[in-house]
Amino acid sequence: MDFFMSEDGLENVYAWAIPFHAAVILAEMIYSHISEAKLYSGKDVATSVYLALMNFGLDLIMKAFAMGVMFFFYNHRLFTWDFTVWYWLICFTITDFAYYVLHYVDHHSRAFWAVHITHHNSEYFNLTTGFRSPVLQPLYRYLYFSPLAFLGFNPWHIMVVYAIGQVYGTWVHTQTIKKLGILEYILVTPSHHRVHHACNIKYLDRNMGMCLIIWDKMFGTFEKEDPNVPVKYGIYPKMPDNKPDTVLLYEWRKIWKDIRQPGLKFSDRINYIFNSPGWRHDGTGKTVRQYQKDYLEKQLKRQEQKQKMKSA
Repeated sequence: MDFFMSEDGLENVYAWAIPFHAAVILAEMIYSHISEAKLYSGKDVATSVYLALMNFGLDLIMKAFAMGVMFFFYNHRLFTWDFTVWYWLICFTITDFAYYVLHYVDHHSRAFWAVHITHHNSEYFNLTTGFRSPVLQPLYRYLYFSPLAFLGFNPWHIMVVYAIGQVYGTWVHTQTIKKLGILEYILVTPSHHRVHHACNIKYLDRNMGMCLIIWDKMFGTFEKEDPNVPVKYGIYPKMPDNKPDTVLLYEWRKIWKDIRQPGLKFSDRINYIFNSPGWRHDGTGKTVRQYQKDYLEKQLKRQEQKQKMKSA
């Protein structure tokens, strides 16, 4: 247990995970080549590595400040826990929930979507997509975990279980595994996460969990992979190119263009930054919820027409 409980616990998790990831990614690449599945692109992998390295660098820069904030809350904690198995299980569970909340906000507030979009813009879905990181997330991620420290969970332990979750979260970025039986009801599986990375209207903003799918089922963001609706990966509309600066700044440039429109109220400018992606002050835009509402209405009309044809 000292392997995880020490300050080196985080580094220990990644030290064990990196060679394993490398082996599994190599195996998937070989499978893709032999089966001609075309799951990988050299340029796409290079972009993923570039974004991961940028994220890692910012993470290192922010580490002392982020841990300082979390330890401030831990030093004023409400509870003191014994380091039992229950402590670790509860720590893992509520850290996974904190990530769900973080991920939900990333999809529903435009400024945070501008950060998170780098993880979604690829039209490929493979294990390297798992570390195609939202580069700027280390600037604010710790704020979601600070309440856990206030509840008495050691910040190093929070980050260790979060790292374990990240390792698992990388593995579900694959098209080579279809369904996992009973685990589909408990864990985020490759099938669930394929839905999350889809740009189909039916699938948008679904399956936000990292390890446990129960949060999506509890809060209404769950969607099963439908064999009648093949997943299309990436974002819509597509980015104009795959250059590193385009990938990193794409949505920020669009936000800047929107808030510079003449004659806007201050509240409109704030909404362009923090409201849902797709919101527009003149009502001409559509958010994901509006798109999905229209989609469901069309599906219901089609079903009604089919029933009328059958009964005719």
